[in-house]
Amino acid sequence: MCDHGVAHAVGGAFGVRHRLLVLVNSLAIFAALLLLWQVVIWAGHIPSFMLPSPWRVAQVIDERFPALAQSFIITAASASAGLVASILAGVAVALVFAQSSWMRRLLYPYTLLLQTVPIVAITPLIILWVGPGAGAVTLITFIICLAPIIANTTQGLISVDENFIHLFLMHNATRGQVLFKLRLRNAIPSLFVGIRISAGIAVIGAITGELFAGSSSVGRGGLGYSIIYASQQLQTDYLFALIVASAVLGFVFYFIVYFLEWYFLHNWHESARTPEVE
Repeated sequence: MCDHGVAHAVGGAFGVRHRLLVLVNSLAIFAALLLLWQVVIWAGHIPSFMLPSPWRVAQVIDERFPALAQSFIITAASASAGLVASILAGVAVALVFAQSSWMRRLLYPYTLLLQTVPIVAITPLIILWVGPGAGAVTLITFIICLAPIIANTTQGLISVDENFIHLFLMHNATRGQVLFKLRLRNAIPSLFVGIRISAGIAVIGAITGELFAGSSSVGRGGLGYSIIYASQQLQTDYLFALIVASAVLGFVFYFIVYFLEWYFLHNWHESARTPEVE
């Protein structure tokens, strides 16, 4: 028992060192990219209105932080609402597909068509139906994020080992118990794969929606709305600051999903376990 506790503590310490090493490497790569950015400006004598320096972008972030924070929050809210709605709807649809092979064969190909629909083409219709602003942006994000959730969750639900199904049936398990206690648990890792994909494109979808749907109130909009304003005013430094804010939002979504995946899976699934000490 003592040996097991020591091994667990050593493994935990190894996991912390592993994550710190990954963080340090990521920061080093980021610093190298900033240096390369500055070297390109110096070597090419590029004027600031075409490519501002990293220092100038940092200054703009500091000077216009309240406006950036407001746009960040608006986009984050729309992206989060669309992503959560797509998870709820996607899991519900996948549960139906798992229960009915006839429904799956009939409707599953149409759900995948959502990925092929050019969102730019249907955005005018969405704005016409919902109106400009956060509602339209959320709906656009929902449509973009839905297909990966359905596809991955459905695959996880129908990929259960037949032996486990027979074992449940031998113990007189109901259809609902097989679905929720066996199939759904088996599908959780696949669901998180879909969520990871959708979390990345949720930010893209929200910003894309804001580029077309704009804002429901003048002067208050998300990152996409502000990007249009900055480009029209030729404020390149502010445009880069908005790009940085968009990237930060994408990282925030990624790490939230990464943490949730680890939290729910690390005790029982290999994909989320910390590497053990050799």
